Amino acid sequence: MEKSIYYMDCHIAGFKYWDGAEVFNHLQIGTPLRLVREKGNAYDAEAVSIYWKESKLGYIPSSMNTDISKFLEMGYGQIFKVTINRVSPEKEPNSQIGIVIKIRQRI
Repeated sequence: MEKSIYYMDCHIAGFKYWDGAEVFNHLQIGTPLRLVREKGNAYDAEAVSIYWKESKLGYIPSSMNTDISKFLEMGYGQIFKVTINRVSPEKEPNSQIGIVIKIRQRI
């Protein structure tokens, strides 16, 4: 069993603007996601996008992405374990999906 420690949790910013509605029925608590450093983003110099398979779901909120963007830029993306921890279809789209980010323990 892989060990990991809690790092942070947040909602998926911009969820309503990307592919979230198209794949919403596939997203459930525990679904693994991946983070991608999005260099050259015109709106956020430290943008980190969130993907489920090949579907872009949105972003780590800009108020929370500074450290993660640096780790990703330096090639340490594999240390993060990202999963869905909340699915709330009744909420406003940008608050429907929550994620938790953990740091994998090196064994």
